[in-house]
Amino acid sequence: MGIALFIWIGKAIGWQEIKSAFLAFTGWQGIVILAVTLLIILIGNWKWLEILKGEGVEISFRGLLRPYVAGFSVMFLAPVLFWGGEVLRGYILKKRNAVPWTKGMSSIIIDRILEWTTNLIVIFLGVLIFLSIIGLPPAKIALIFGGAFLIFASGITYFYFKAFKRESVVEIILRMFGLKRLGEKSAIIKTEQEIFNFFKYKKKSLGKVFGLSLLRAGMAYLRVWLLILFLGKKIALIPALSVLGFTYLAAMIPIPTALGSHEVLQTLAFSSLGLGASTAAAFTMLIRGAELIFALVGMTVLFRLGISILKNTFLEKLNNFTGDKNEVSP
Repeated sequence: MGIALFIWIGKAIGWQEIKSAFLAFTGWQGIVILAVTLLIILIGNWKWLEILKGEGVEISFRGLLRPYVAGFSVMFLAPVLFWGGEVLRGYILKKRNAVPWTKGMSSIIIDRILEWTTNLIVIFLGVLIFLSIIGLPPAKIALIFGGAFLIFASGITYFYFKAFKRESVVEIILRMFGLKRLGEKSAIIKTEQEIFNFFKYKKKSLGKVFGLSLLRAGMAYLRVWLLILFLGKKIALIPALSVLGFTYLAAMIPIPTALGSHEVLQTLAFSSLGLGASTAAAFTMLIRGAELIFALVGMTVLFRLGISILKNTFLEKLNNFTGDKNEVSP
């Protein structure tokens, strides 16, 4: 699966784009951006680790990093595979670490909910700052990206409302589609209960994890500010938050590596802030390049994990088969 995805990504993005991503990070400034990007990924893994601890699951930081970067690669390179990276993380966690499916998936959903919450806060503040500086953007851009923001914001708000009242969202959806019986004692209901328990009763863990979400956003904020400085432009810290907000907003559109959507938003932002449209193109290419490098590392990890899981599954089936033969032998 890893090889197939890698070939598909190479054709979709272009091998020249991948080559350019590596060449862009040969100087010390590129290494600094790569280092901050690595910190963002490591903090994300730390956040997931703390969620699992809150659910009573013990696993090492290093052991969790492999499924995390594998899932990141799928989410970054193939966001059209809806929840593909998240399901992959849960599957690897179950196969490699014997973590129950309900525990694994609930931890991943909690991770994503808190990440979206932080991103929406940054987007809201960033857009507010941007509008206070330059006014309203073009109608088409406002409609497309404003719609994406409202959909995510409405979904997150609805979840929190239901979570703290402990009212099942899954049961409502199943009832809408006439599948109420399917929900009784199903894994999806148990997963939802794990999520509700974390938000309702694990206040200490929730506070720590939300703090890590803010720290991760802070590192992304630092990366934005440093990269603009490295490109020869000066920007105050407050307007830089608008640039980060537009980066997060572009990521809400399910396009591989946010190709196109990121350029549109940052061209608008950079031009309006007096940084230049050409700087926006370089900025988006370098941000994408840094994340692409780690996504390709994730694809390598995914390939190795896939081989390992297939090998273990084959040996398990073989042992079961030979065991059955021994039982029937006289």
